[in-house]
Amino acid sequence: MTLPSIAELDIADRRVLIRVDFDAPLGKDGEVLNEAKILSAIPTIKYALGQKAKVIIASGLGNPKGRYNKKFSLEPVGRILSEMLDAEIFFPDNSIGEAVKKIGSDMQPGQVALLENLEFHKAELENSAEFAKKLADCADIYVNEAFALSSQRRASLNSIFGYFDKLCVGFQFKKELENLDRIRNPERPFTAVFGGSNVLEKLDIMESMLEYVDMVLVGGVLANTFLSVLGGETGKSKIDETAIYSVKRFMSSAEIRNIRVILPEDIVAIDGELNNYSSSFIISGGRVPEDMRVVDIGPAAQADFAKRLAKAKTILWAGPLGVCENAEFKKGTEFLAKTLAETDTFNVIVGQDTIEAALESNEKGMRSFISQGGETALNYIIGNRLPAIAAMEERIK
Repeated sequence: MTLPSIAELDIADRRVLIRVDFDAPLGKDGEVLNEAKILSAIPTIKYALGQKAKVIIASGLGNPKGRYNKKFSLEPVGRILSEMLDAEIFFPDNSIGEAVKKIGSDMQPGQVALLENLEFHKAELENSAEFAKKLADCADIYVNEAFALSSQRRASLNSIFGYFDKLCVGFQFKKELENLDRIRNPERPFTAVFGGSNVLEKLDIMESMLEYVDMVLVGGVLANTFLSVLGGETGKSKIDETAIYSVKRFMSSAEIRNIRVILPEDIVAIDGELNNYSSSFIISGGRVPEDMRVVDIGPAAQADFAKRLAKAKTILWAGPLGVCENAEFKKGTEFLAKTLAETDTFNVIVGQDTIEAALESNEKGMRSFISQGGETALNYIIGNRLPAIAAMEERIK
């Protein structure tokens, strides 16, 4: 089912509840450290304001565990939002109740309110219909702009749909569906690049994609585990011993389907700890000395990956190829980011670490579709049921 976009509804002079994901990382003084999640919702909010809607924004932040905690107040987010919109933001001290209903009733077209943290209420976390009804009382139309939360069961993302006759998704949510659908039904050949350190989680996704991927390139800690399984020597490199069986099963499944799994031709290794090493070395042949650890893919691997990606018509990238916490060990990730930035091939980048590394390394701007969905995006790609989307589709049907 195609979920309607906010652009398809008449929202003028209506109270519009936009459910966003403003769960931004905060510093020790409560300052917002990364504005990406806020920025991704701005086009939808600005559109609603331009249509003279009365805009009410709802979100969670952090993990207050269902009770009030000033540390997780959305007030600092509200200040940034006010600057981005160049508008005054009404900020009630709750997300439900008479004060919130009054703000909704008194607002003028083109005004905006940000409700306090939804997760100060345990009922939100429990998907309470009663809480959902109270939240819905403040608006006439519901807009879902929280794709990354689609795997969760929350009152504001599930039960609430029953209290609205008009529901739709925001512009970023719509883009997520449209672009991730192009990965689910790819133009061939389709090459996927996987890295990072969450080995078991990535393997589950990788195995589920074997039905429609043509080639898999592997880097990061993930590659260390593959190398170990294939009889290579990984030295002191981090590997996931619990994933050994899953790697063997994946390799066998890929071989049966004639899908090539490509590991780095060479790697960068250091002779010490990440924060205390004397030298780095380029090593090929899968033989890392026992006193060294792998920290990145090497130059030959970079060239090999680029050559293979040049033949693809669709590319998915999930997970950095090195230890990006250290600038010296993110060269493989930077190279891949620049390669994708310069290609005309449709490509999607998923995962916060991957996105941050890619954006930092590319000053020209990305041609890639940057998914804000994280693990939710990967689950959507492989066809797993996402409760929030399923509930919304059921209500609209």
